[in-house]
Amino acid sequence: MSADTSPGPGRTGAEETEPAAGFVGRADGFLRRRAHPLALGATVLLAACAYAVLGLVKLATFRASIFDLVIFDQAVRGYAGFGPPAAPAVGVNYGLGMDFLQLADHFSPILAVLAPLYWIHDGPQTLIVAQAVLLALAAVPVWHYAVRRLGPVPAHLVAVAYAVSWPVAQTAGFDFHEVAFVPLLSAIMIERFDAGRRGVAVLAALGLLLVKEDMGLLVAGFGVYLLVTRRRLEGTAFVLLALAALVTIRGVLMPLAGAGETGFHWAYGRWGATVGEAAAGLARDPLGALWQFVSPEIKVDTLAFLFWPVLLTALFSPLTLMALPMIAERFLGDRPQWWGPDHHYNAFIVATLLCAGVDGVDRLGRRLRNRRAERGPDTAGSPDRTESAGAGAGRDAGPGGAGRDTRREAGRYWAVGVCVIAITLIPRFALGNLVEWSFYEGDPHVAAAREAVAAVPDGVVVEAVNHVGPALTSRTTVLLWGPVARDAPWIVADVDRWSFPFGAHELQRQRVDEALRSGYRPVFERDGYIVLNRPS
Repeated sequence: MSADTSPGPGRTGAEETEPAAGFVGRADGFLRRRAHPLALGATVLLAACAYAVLGLVKLATFRASIFDLVIFDQAVRGYAGFGPPAAPAVGVNYGLGMDFLQLADHFSPILAVLAPLYWIHDGPQTLIVAQAVLLALAAVPVWHYAVRRLGPVPAHLVAVAYAVSWPVAQTAGFDFHEVAFVPLLSAIMIERFDAGRRGVAVLAALGLLLVKEDMGLLVAGFGVYLLVTRRRLEGTAFVLLALAALVTIRGVLMPLAGAGETGFHWAYGRWGATVGEAAAGLARDPLGALWQFVSPEIKVDTLAFLFWPVLLTALFSPLTLMALPMIAERFLGDRPQWWGPDHHYNAFIVATLLCAGVDGVDRLGRRLRNRRAERGPDTAGSPDRTESAGAGAGRDAGPGGAGRDTRREAGRYWAVGVCVIAITLIPRFALGNLVEWSFYEGDPHVAAAREAVAAVPDGVVVEAVNHVGPALTSRTTVLLWGPVARDAPWIVADVDRWSFPFGAHELQRQRVDEALRSGYRPVFERDGYIVLNRPS
């Protein structure tokens, strides 16, 4: 044995390896303790990066829009400057002027929490990244809810299923919206109440009520769930809180901010001109309401997309009652964009339905186990018990290890299925764009759009075509270019591609011709983009 490998006097080789073995053991123990938080953190991080890339690429390639990205950008910039959340883009569009408050359009004071981010970077990119982080963080309470019923490994599959779910993908792929807060807050409300931390659940409910004027429907649905599950005091409190918020926000706060009695988005003309008339109309014709709930067929398709990814188990959970008012609000309205799966509206209920799916499969697993127990000890699983995360999850139970915990076994198979379905749906929805090279290149007209934007000076008021406005909003006051002249000194038009809110493509060229006749002069023209300026 050489001198530099032999043990010293009085020491043996075995003694020398003990510190190394101890270090390996400590490292192994650390990894075992941290494996689940690290895996969950990786899911959140990867999801946030994917959502951010999706939104930022669309912004950079002129596929974002004034309605709604610029509206929220203007409102948050107002908060960041310690002023009111004015949204001139939507205010001028309604004919209510440059000082119109975003709170009158949609009651979303929670946007104020994003204002400090604008002190770091003032622009719509900040909203897109913030939305990505908020959406991704909802995987954390979803995991914690699932782990108590299914065990840690299936809970990770559920978290992944949420992260790649199509409602979240569609939200990340379409500008910024206040719905970014809802999966996180709703999942916290559900999970914390389930964990016995009711104070935190109430705080999450209050946060939801600050997201949008109709979030009382979601909170009231949660209260109904509590009532059905025999938590009458808490359920009644949630329902009363939600109804009080709905009445106060829609009847008092929004009118004070500048909205009318029914706001700017009343979509229930078939049932009545006001909330009261609509409620009475629905009560008089419940069969008509039921038929409208499933007609046209796109509504059935949306319901299938909502419930099939959780293998229909949400239908076995009373927690699904929480989502029903939000679904009814959309399906009973007369706005076709509310009915389908292509926009962000389904993200309001995605965390709720996923948690309901977890609860539903857990209930089914317990029923199956109890039936096996009734048939005799040979097929009975272990008794129902509250287990800590990962403690014996899915192991054989019963005398001599015979019999399996059927409840956890069903949950494991379900989690695998739910994760696989979510992944197979990726190409159908917005996240599938991330693997398409053409998505990053954008359309050929992008270079011309960038030149048109560069032709507009800083600090001016500009009417911009819908998909160009987001590139200007951080340094100008952007209004939506449309059929009605707004008398802004600058106009950025597009006559080659149809753009909202024009009813027909040819009207865009007519609008440019009208501007030229009224004194505007062309400053830039290429690939259909025309920049006009009216000399002062």
